[in-house]
Amino acid sequence: MTEVPPPFAFLPGDADSPVILHVPHSSREIPAAVRSAIVLDDAALERELDHITDAHTAALAGAAAGLAGRRPWRFVNGLSRLVVDPERFPDDREEMLAVGMGAVYTRTTHRETLRPDGFDPAPLIERYFAPYARAMSDAVADRLAATGRAVIIDVHSYPSAPLPYELHGDGPRPAVCLGTDAFHTPPALLDAARAAFAPCGETGLDSPFAGTYVPLEFFEKRPEVSALMVEIRRDTYMTEPGGPAGPGLDTLATALAALVDAVSG
Repeated sequence: MTEVPPPFAFLPGDADSPVILHVPHSSREIPAAVRSAIVLDDAALERELDHITDAHTAALAGAAAGLAGRRPWRFVNGLSRLVVDPERFPDDREEMLAVGMGAVYTRTTHRETLRPDGFDPAPLIERYFAPYARAMSDAVADRLAATGRAVIIDVHSYPSAPLPYELHGDGPRPAVCLGTDAFHTPPALLDAARAAFAPCGETGLDSPFAGTYVPLEFFEKRPEVSALMVEIRRDTYMTEPGGPAGPGLDTLATALAALVDAVSG
């Protein structure tokens, strides 16, 4: 039997690098079996993917990895977040359940129906969410074993104008939003990010999106695992909502590489 590769990739960096660039939302790929339960027609689904996908963030992470003095590791999701969102809590701790966007989305960015009422998310959690979570935990454990620490830099983007699903869309929308966690984001990491992204425009903190991703195995347990979410406003590097990248991507890649270098030593 031919082995089916997982729908994510852990791409190697330098052996002594503690940094993992995590890219969870860059793909538009939806397997046919998953697509069959989505109620949107093809045109509406493409429009939703334009809004929900963090377009070009995998390319951004790849370019930054190539520019960094010590190449970081990269964990890249190969499937759309409309399959599962690996960064959500898979239970009722997840505040985005209020708008139908828990680990498995049932509503769109405009709060319209994505999956029918009564849809059972359990098979998608088992097939896609759980293996992703295990693999990301293994990736962090690998960096801890090799270097004594792990630095997760979560690479995202967000629209210049708020979408209806946003729970905190009335706050500032800087060029670069830095999402933090009280336990896992030390001041030195935050300072390094502010300095690295200064050439890209205004940086802000936890608005319009807050927090950062740490696998549950390490969450609020291991201070050697530090984490920062980098949310880039899309009009700074691409044509919205789902268009091509522009020259701003190169500036951002240089900035991201500078952050990687600053926290790699």
